Amino acid sequence: MKFSYNWIHELTDGLGIDPPKLMKLITMKTAECEGVEAHAPWLAQVCVARVMSVEPIEGSHNVKALVDAGPVHGQKQVVCGAPNCRPGVLTAYVPSGVTVAGGKEIRKATIGGVESDGMLASGDELDLNRDHAGILELSGVEPGEPIPGCAPDAVIEVDNKSLTHRPDLWGHHGMAREVAAISGVKLKDPVDLTLIPQGEPAWHVDIRDFELCPRYSALVFENVKVGPSPLWLQQRLEAVGLNPISNVVDVTNFIMAELAQPMHAFDADWLHGNTIMVRRAGEGEVFKALNDESYTLNTSNLVIADANGAVALAGVIGGAGSAINDKTTRIVLESANFQAANIRMTSSAVKIRTDASMRFEKAQDPLNTVRALARAVALLQEVAPGCRLVGGLVDSWQAAAVAPPIELPMTWLVRKLGRPIGADEVRGILESLEFLVDETAPGVFSVTVPTWRATKDITIKDDLLEEVGRMIGYATVPPVAPLQPVKQPWVNEERVFHHSVRELVAAQGFTESYNYSFLSEDAARQFHFEPGAHLRVINPISSEQSLMRLSLLPGIHRNIVENAKRYEEFRLFEIGNEIHKRGPGELPNEVPHLMAALYSKGDGKAGLFELKRLAECVMPGCTVTPAEAGPNQHPARCSSIEWRGEAVGTLYELHPSLMDAGRAAILDVNLAVLFKLGPAPRRYKPLRRYPTSEFDLSVVAGLRDLCGTLETKIRKAAGPLCEKVRFLYAYQGKPLADDQQSLSFRVTAGAADHTLSNEEVTGIRNAIIADLASAGYELR
Repeated sequence: MKFSYNWIHELTDGLGIDPPKLMKLITMKTAECEGVEAHAPWLAQVCVARVMSVEPIEGSHNVKALVDAGPVHGQKQVVCGAPNCRPGVLTAYVPSGVTVAGGKEIRKATIGGVESDGMLASGDELDLNRDHAGILELSGVEPGEPIPGCAPDAVIEVDNKSLTHRPDLWGHHGMAREVAAISGVKLKDPVDLTLIPQGEPAWHVDIRDFELCPRYSALVFENVKVGPSPLWLQQRLEAVGLNPISNVVDVTNFIMAELAQPMHAFDADWLHGNTIMVRRAGEGEVFKALNDESYTLNTSNLVIADANGAVALAGVIGGAGSAINDKTTRIVLESANFQAANIRMTSSAVKIRTDASMRFEKAQDPLNTVRALARAVALLQEVAPGCRLVGGLVDSWQAAAVAPPIELPMTWLVRKLGRPIGADEVRGILESLEFLVDETAPGVFSVTVPTWRATKDITIKDDLLEEVGRMIGYATVPPVAPLQPVKQPWVNEERVFHHSVRELVAAQGFTESYNYSFLSEDAARQFHFEPGAHLRVINPISSEQSLMRLSLLPGIHRNIVENAKRYEEFRLFEIGNEIHKRGPGELPNEVPHLMAALYSKGDGKAGLFELKRLAECVMPGCTVTPAEAGPNQHPARCSSIEWRGEAVGTLYELHPSLMDAGRAAILDVNLAVLFKLGPAPRRYKPLRRYPTSEFDLSVVAGLRDLCGTLETKIRKAAGPLCEKVRFLYAYQGKPLADDQQSLSFRVTAGAADHTLSNEEVTGIRNAIIADLASAGYELR
């Protein structure tokens, strides 16, 4: 945001601070400034000159002009190539030795054999406007005088982010109010409300939704002559980065930059009827804007319309059909107030960000609409002489509830501020910022917030504390450590648990990935999730992120697909929340999960066993049993995981339809259940004093028989002397039948008080064999 020092100086009474110092004060007490730059410093040396005679130069399009540059410079001979250089014209003369816009230094030179001393300049060359078609043409001035209304300026640039909460500071009058308070001078109000006409309005306004448009004001003018603005107005707009267009449009931009109130002028002859409607757009309604682009709108967009359709996209951009042009003679001047959030969403949806939309989305003051119109009356009478008002003020609004005054106890303020301050000084600071202050009790102020600070800025006494603090300067507050007891910080046990799981999985060679918690409807359907079951994001970052995820799988799958383009095998994991809907009005249920993936180009079998090993690292003693496969899982490679009697997750291979090449094994663990179960209990076990005995068994079983089932039977049959049963390997082939396999186990037995005898070991073996035989199994 650019602020003109000359403009601020005009709005304050006796400001004596130079631009660099003022920039520092604004930074320390109001908003962060990015720098200060001189604007058109050459205007101090440029003067008016009258062209006395013009002679063509043979073989050139240039002419030799003799000009009278006043008593200081006298008569000068200048070579000029402008088509409007003619005898009698008053224009701008730049003496030799002066550097103008673009770093161009004017020197004495010989051009086409003719000596030239100085230059006759266009508005573009002097940075007054963007007209470079010819030299300036002036009137009502004498040679040697400065360019009327134009002077060197300094532009202070303020960081936009530091103004987000201050809608009043998007205009020079608001910044001048801050400068007046900082420097102790008086603020001037450029608005004369007595200029607002009384009586019945010639036009009417119909607001269909006061929530989206709290106020709409307008005035109607006739006998308007559209043309260029005076140079002072053009230079003022150029200084703050606005493009001069015409006197009518320039007035609306001037007021926007001065009062922070965007305005728009309609050509009244191109409006149908005499009623302006402020309504929601129809679904699919097409609107052609000033930029010659057409936009398809929906019911979330607010439009300004006449009897035939939309003539402006409210708060964003005007329509092409009713734009001001050279033939315009009647205008409807709009000054409205719109809901900030709606303007922001509309601007983002149509991908148009204008100076108007940037101000409206900061929540402007509804009382500012009529002030802006009063200012417009004064300016239009100056820049478009002869224009006349038609009828009274068009004004429709629904006033918002008035916020109650804020109680500000001095004892609380001093304690919070951290330094002593007198009540008179506090009152003086707040009143200089135009707060209304009453002392309702000894040492207690009742503060009424001005309307331009009440929209989204000052609401509680802590905000008033900030106003006082920034004005006295935070450097005046002594840095003292707070007198608070030192306490051990609260430990988030669940976060510590997640961190331990993260470290454990990373130690097994897995790389952590981070994915958004959002996904698109297409992604949800790809993984057989119903979009309606998801929590929907009201204002998504993009259409690809409109739903909150029900599973970590879509994100992990995307990681697998991208990495598979570069690597033959890899290991990934993510710890994140699944987000599930609850009942109406309830917050969603966020369930933390661990999802690990192992990708390889092989058949995927090794990956499943590796993830089973990872599961045993996280949950020692967990059991894995086959389960019915879901739509995203391999039909024959899916199992559930149980730990300490609770179902905690699944282990499976991704369905082949989800992989272009290779295999991906997935481990999905519910960390909420694991955290609830807590760590597995540990018991002391003394070192063994006597050796154990081992023997192997090979059991003939069906192809679908589970090793875990046989392991459990063996352990149970072996009795209390069995230390452990370990699966060794499986064998298929001759002499076994095609539907059979041999599963080999190693049994370890031992006693705490003696070494087992051969008879005891043989007894254990025979018991196992007998139990397996009774279950229909035989040994090889």
